[in-house]
Order: sequence, then C-alpha cells, then structure tokens
Amino acid sequence: MFQLTVAALTPALITGAFADRVPFGSYLVFLVFWSLLVYVPLAHWIWGGGFLQQWGVLDFGGGMVVHGAAGFSALAAIYVVKKRVFAPGEEERPSNIPLIAIGLGLLWFGWLGDNPAGALKADGVAAQAFVNTFIAGGCAMVVWMFTDWVRVGKASMVGSLTGVLAGLVAVTPCAGFVPTWAAVFIALAAGWVCYGAVLLRKKLDWDDSLDVWGIHGVGGLFGSLMVGWFAYGAVNGARGLMDGNPGQMGLQLAAVGITLTYTFVVTYTIFKVIDVLGSLRVPAAVQVKGLDEEFHGETAYVLD
Repeated sequence: MFQLTVAALTPALITGAFADRVPFGSYLVFLVFWSLLVYVPLAHWIWGGGFLQQWGVLDFGGGMVVHGAAGFSALAAIYVVKKRVFAPGEEERPSNIPLIAIGLGLLWFGWLGDNPAGALKADGVAAQAFVNTFIAGGCAMVVWMFTDWVRVGKASMVGSLTGVLAGLVAVTPCAGFVPTWAAVFIALAAGWVCYGAVLLRKKLDWDDSLDVWGIHGVGGLFGSLMVGWFAYGAVNGARGLMDGNPGQMGLQLAAVGITLTYTFVVTYTIFKVIDVLGSLRVPAAVQVKGLDEEFHGETAYVLD
C-alpha cells in the first residue's frame, strides 16, 4: 500500500507543467498510459529486481523513479502542450500564499514519513533517513532565501518554500544512504542547483507554473548523483566515491541518463498520440475563463 501511494503521487507532480491547458478527460487518459509505460518500468528497473537494481543502482526514496521521472515528463509536456493563454492584463502569480505555506508544511510533514518508510522497517536506517529529510528542507530553504535576498533584494515566502521543496527532493534518493553532514551539503548545493534551473527555465520562456522540471527533475537527478558520491557503508552498507567506491558514481550517472532519456521520449510520445487522436489543449477562451467551471461545474475561488 505504501508503494501504491508513491505510484499515485508521481504523475500528479507532472500537472504543474500543463496546468490550465489540458482537458480533464485527456488528463485521465495520460494518467493511465504514463503510469503503465513510464512509472511501472522505472519502479521495476530500480526497485523491483530489474536490470538497474541488478547493476547496483541506488535510489532510496525516488530521486529517479519519482522526481526525476516527473520532472522530465514535465519537460516533455512543456514542448508538446505549449504555453498558457492569459486574459489581457492578467498576471501570472500565486493566488494564495498562506495556502502555499500550509500545503508545503503538510508536504514536509508527510515527507518525514515517506522517506524513512523506504527502509521498510523501523531501524537505524529509517532514523537516519528521518534526520536527513528534516535537515535538508531547512538547509535548502536558507540557501534559496538568501540567494533571493542578494539577487533581487527581497526574501520571499514563495521562494523560501520552493527552497524547502528543492532540499526535500534532492535528499530523497540519498536519505537512507548518507550521513547527516553529507545531507547538509547535498541540500545546500541543491538550493543553488535548483535555483539556477528555475532561472534557466524563465530565460528559455518555458511555461512550467510549479517548476516541476527545475525542482523535481533537476533536484531529483542531482540527488541521485550525490548518492554515488556520498553513500557510506556505515549508514546502510552501500559505498560511494567518498567511501572508496568510485564505480558507484558511474552507475548512478548511467541510471540518471537512462531515466531522463526514457522518461522524456515515452512521455513526449504519449502526449503526441493523445494530441493526434483526441484533444490535448483546451480552447483559448476556456483557458481565459478557467477550466473548473467548464469541466467540473464549479470554481475554486468566488471573487465577486
């Protein structure tokens, strides 16, 4: 049941890259085929005795299976679905920052159960994963907040919360393999790596409203590489470069390449097929009005 919850949440992450653009029915079709053709093979290859696990590839909580896959699937969506249509004078900005803060708080709390559960037992590895997860979110938050402060002169709530998410994502594949000091380093580095990825996304003018590619894709695969660098045998038996096993870094690099390539190509193909056989993008008038009322007969916010 735990693995089922992971399988359910992974495709939900992708939606930020095509929010307000894809009809509900087409999204349901995408969910079915993406889960079967992308998530299931990756989960088997890395966690279910597949060839990557047999090679010795490590992914404690889903840096590749969950976050890397979702992030590079989001990149495929960006290329196929294209940008949103806004009403004249409409700005792209968060609708409710307090709700973002509440949501991130719930997410961080849930992550403290999700990552340790990767140990599949209540032992020292689970405890180490718990500590690493908690610390990583805070460290990356500080990096993001101060980077914003230096770069634009203001420390924002949304930026700080995004930093927390970057740290949580990056530590996920490492949580049960690395010591606490390494988790701190990984989180600090992830804050800058993901910050740079978000800036790159803006420069390239990609419409990814939740920065799924920059946070989950880049952060997840960055953390997956860091397993190969910082895994220590004293934590969970696996050894990385810093513990005298440079070959692990090569395995992680190969797995990251396979993950992003397979995920992007298959997801791009799924979107293209849906586009040819059905409707992948709602009309501009519906986008401006909002999809809630058109497809569900209700609206999230009544502002008049």
